[in-house]
This record gives sequence, C-alpha cells and structure tokens, in this order.
Amino acid sequence: MMKKTLVLKVDSQRPELDKIRLAASLIRRGGLVAFPTETVYGLGADAFNQKAVLRLFRAKKRPLDNPPIVHVAESKSVYQLAKEVPPSAQRLMEQFWPGPLTLILKRSDLVPAVTVAGLDTIAVRMPRHEVALALIRESGCPVAAPSANLAGKPSPTSAEHVLADLDGRIDTVLDSGPTVVGVESTVLDMTVGPPEVLRPGGTSYELLKSFLGNVKLSPIAVADKPLPLEKVRSPGLKHKHYAPDADVVVVEGKIPAIVAKVNELARFYKLRGSKVGVLCTDETMQEYKADVVKSLGSRDDLANVARNLFRLLREFDIAKVDIVIAEGVPAEGLGLAVMNRLRKAAGYKIAHAEAS
Repeated sequence: MMKKTLVLKVDSQRPELDKIRLAASLIRRGGLVAFPTETVYGLGADAFNQKAVLRLFRAKKRPLDNPPIVHVAESKSVYQLAKEVPPSAQRLMEQFWPGPLTLILKRSDLVPAVTVAGLDTIAVRMPRHEVALALIRESGCPVAAPSANLAGKPSPTSAEHVLADLDGRIDTVLDSGPTVVGVESTVLDMTVGPPEVLRPGGTSYELLKSFLGNVKLSPIAVADKPLPLEKVRSPGLKHKHYAPDADVVVVEGKIPAIVAKVNELARFYKLRGSKVGVLCTDETMQEYKADVVKSLGSRDDLANVARNLFRLLREFDIAKVDIVIAEGVPAEGLGLAVMNRLRKAAGYKIAHAEAS
C-alpha cells in the first residue's frame, strides 16, 4: 500500500504552476496523478511508460483488455500516436478540440501495447480544462487517463469521489472542484466508414451528424441488453461500469407510466425489506415515496441531468440503499449518454413501463 495520496487544490481557470510542475514531475517519474477534465476526473500516467500504465491498471483494478484514452495538449501530438490521421479526423480536431470527443485512430508503433490494451487502434482526445492541459504540457508526454475511480464504480466528478475510491493507491489528486459535463467523452471510431459512435458522451451524436453528414451509432451505444464483445476499441464497453454498490433498475417509457411503475417497484422492494432509493427528475419528484428520493434535475435540461448522474449514484451508496429505481430520460442530446450509463449501471435490468 502506498502512503496517503497528496491532494493539491488548484485553480480551475489559472492553475498554479508550482503545483502543476510537482504533479508533472510525478508523471515523468512513472507516478499516477488524478486530474480534472471537463467530463470527469481522469487518472493519468505517461502513455509511453509501460510500467506506469500497468501501475495505473492495478491502482484502478481495471481489466487489462479495457483500453484507456490517451490525452494530449496539442493536436500535433496525435501524429506521434497515430499511424494515419484521415482528413475527416483533422476537421473534427479543428472543430471539437479541446472538448469531450475521443477519436479512435490506427496506432503508431511508438505506443506500448499495454497503453492500447493490445489493439492496433488508439483512443485520443484533448480535454477542455485548463488544469488538464497544463498538466499534459508540463509532463511533456501524452497522458493515458481512464476515469479516476475503482473499475466498475460510478465515474468521479469531484476530487472527493477520487479519494473515496483511490486514496492511498495513487500519488496525487489535483482538485479544482466539480467537473462541468459529468459524463465521459463521446468515442468516435474513425477507422471505419462511416465513422461510428462507440460510446455516447459529452459531444452529442446529433452535433457530429450535422458536422460530418454520415455517422453511425454503434449497436453497443444504444444497447438495452448485453451484447457479445470480443475486442473492445473503446473504454466503457465490455465490463461492468458506472455501478453503485446498490442494485439498479431503470424504468423506461412515457412519464405517467414510469411514475406508476417506479411506485409499484418501490412497494415490491419495500415489502422484501429492502432500503429503496429512487432516482428521478424534478417533474416527478413529489410522486414518490421511498427511503431516499433524489432528483437529477429537470427533464428539460439534459446537460444538468448528465452533470448530476454519477454524483447522485455515489450518494445512494453513502445512504446505504439496497436498490436504486431510476427513471429513464429522453435518449437525445446528452440524454443518450445518460441512458447509456444508466443501463450499464443497472447491468441492463430495464423495466418497460406500459401505459395502462
């Protein structure tokens, strides 16, 4: 076990250079540094340092076949990491970087196999966060960074979440407060034609479609049941993800039917002696009687719903509920990413609410 993790409070707009330099020196020496991005907190290691990346997998208890995203501070680094960068990928980088969009490209031979989980592709993005960009620049290397949590848990949107999972397992956390987007980046596979969204996230499918014209949504991105996967080109696909300790059930359908079904399930679990949590929205919050009721925000503001999702899933753990019954939200814009995460957190236990 390592010593206690060092927490460095950093200004999110003007990161203090001495703190960034300290964290960057740790990365250069093979250390592990958690840092904020606009999506969630990432756990960074030097992407070219095989030992450091292996240590990162160990600290997270992450399966070795689950590739992390490699973060860069400038677009030109991509040409080091990728064998080829198609013109459409260059256009996307110009338009959407820095931002919550990860591109899958053919990897170059410079990248150690462990960093890409043995694949011939690499996932790359440039985060839209001053602290993340400063850290990568000062480290002088691309930074491999999956989310800074224990594998399978809800992703961390604050330094407190990182410490709850990884205190003593990593060297440092750069704490600059809660993240803005709250769900991970969209992962777009540029090695296939048309490009394919493998994981919906902070850049909406609709936006990519309007920019590129032809974009496919992978069946994995919209799955409502487990799909067989051999090799995984993106993080967040194969293993259990985003799940609190409690069991989760997602209720999908029209709002009145959802409310009736959630209440029915809450009564059922109560009778079995379970402590019941309900994850709902502002519009329906008054309709529920359960041990713990939490609202993601208004259905009219899916960006806010996304921002609150992982934090609230973690709060249900603190409240020690046995089951979380979660309302589905519209699968459009950021709602698509929210539904992708909720279905996975539930292990695809979905109740379809029919209008009576």
